[in-house]
Amino acid sequence: MGIVQEVKTEQGVKIAVLKGDVDTKSASSVTEEILPLIEPDSKTILDMVGVEYMSSAGLRMLLSVYRQSEAQNAKLVLLGLSEDIADTMSVTGFLDFFVTTDSLDEAIKLLA
Repeated sequence: MGIVQEVKTEQGVKIAVLKGDVDTKSASSVTEEILPLIEPDSKTILDMVGVEYMSSAGLRMLLSVYRQSEAQNAKLVLLGLSEDIADTMSVTGFLDFFVTTDSLDEAIKLLA
């Protein structure tokens, strides 16, 4: 099984559960699995509670997902970023592009 452990739908919101490191070995497969979820006007949560490490390839994956969301007028929330990943995203300016939260209930409310 890859980094994307599960994709489920709750209250009309697609939730992709990621687990493991998103690095040069895994980022392209994660991108291939996540991008098809981003459809016109869709609502998607990337549950990243299980992601402990993200390399620059992982940041590029997130940028691809963000661009797809913008192009499709879709909404996207990142759930459960580790402190290290959030810090890296903040320093690089990536955090400015995303809505983030640590609560699934809050993530669903943000997309309502």
